[in-house]
Amino acid sequence: MLIGEYIHTIDEKKRISLPVKFRKSLGKQVVLTHGLDSCLFLFTIAEWKKIGEKLSAMSFLQSDNRSFNRYIFGSAQIVDVDNSGRILLPDHLKDRAKFDQKVVFIGVSDRVELWNEIAWNTYKTNVEAQADGLAEKLSHIGVL
Repeated sequence: MLIGEYIHTIDEKKRISLPVKFRKSLGKQVVLTHGLDSCLFLFTIAEWKKIGEKLSAMSFLQSDNRSFNRYIFGSAQIVDVDNSGRILLPDHLKDRAKFDQKVVFIGVSDRVELWNEIAWNTYKTNVEAQADGLAEKLSHIGVL
């Protein structure tokens, strides 16, 4: 399970080290793609295959399905993890997420989210202010 929050710095060659706690679970190749809420999603190859199968099974006759598949698959890149645990951030994804120097890695069970540090801190502050209400809503469906 991928959990926790880690801050890492992008080097001059646009590489970033994956958090040590994630490396074993992620493997030697990962899939990096557009995420939601202005972040990037990082998946293991196995998890990406599961998601790809689910998304591909949706009818392409529905506009929303086509649009979301284009959004997710069109930006996806298989990225090698080097022997030092680093990945190279593709320009189109780095620019989309507005990464400067610092990137926040958030473990979210089956995926890792990569956030611009300022965007993450803003998002986290907003969610923390709503945490009690969110927990109450989730309790009604038996999550907590």
